[in-house]
Amino acid sequence: MKNKILVVAVHPDDETLGAGGTLLKHKSMGNEIHWLICTTINEKHSYHNKRLQEIEKVSKVYGFDSVHNLKLQTMQVDEYSMSELIGKISFVINEVKPDMIYLPFFKDVHSDHRKIFEAAYSCTKSFRYPFIKKIYMMEVVSETEFAPSFSSESFIPNVFVDISDFIEQKIDIMNLFESEIDKVPFPRSEENIKALATFRGSSSGCKYAESFVLLKEIF
Repeated sequence: MKNKILVVAVHPDDETLGAGGTLLKHKSMGNEIHWLICTTINEKHSYHNKRLQEIEKVSKVYGFDSVHNLKLQTMQVDEYSMSELIGKISFVINEVKPDMIYLPFFKDVHSDHRKIFEAAYSCTKSFRYPFIKKIYMMEVVSETEFAPSFSSESFIPNVFVDISDFIEQKIDIMNLFESEIDKVPFPRSEENIKALATFRGSSSGCKYAESFVLLKEIF
């Protein structure tokens, strides 16, 4: 049976860093993949138009079945009310009706990530959104690894996806976000993205993997 997947990217590139290989794998299996981008660069920013072009290129490469953009101001998500955020995210979820959702990690260091997680997770109650059957949190390099080092707030994955066949394409897609990738020791470098995939692969018996925290699964 075809699945419908929604990835909630606080910033465009989060979907690729956290679940790029997994999304490509889903697509190769005939599943629908949908992209919810939550934030945007201010229109007055010199990079605004370039970012829109990047999003369009990335969308085509993945073959997303739909792309939604809430156009919240990046790095200012905490200035929006929770009810406004929930309303915007709920609208998209009800439109897509995914059975599987990928969310940011609830303790990512970026406040935008934490606020979007809280709002999005509020939109997964089974009595209001009965079509949602699986909820995961993603690992986004440069955000997730900087969470406080307490067991209750650290990213401890319990789901691993073999992306060995898709790692090179994931890297190619990430390179489309020209301003978001740099050389080592920058966290979002080709080497470090591959290193994380290698590490997660070593934990799951494959060459390259992405890892997730399963929050809920309903059979």
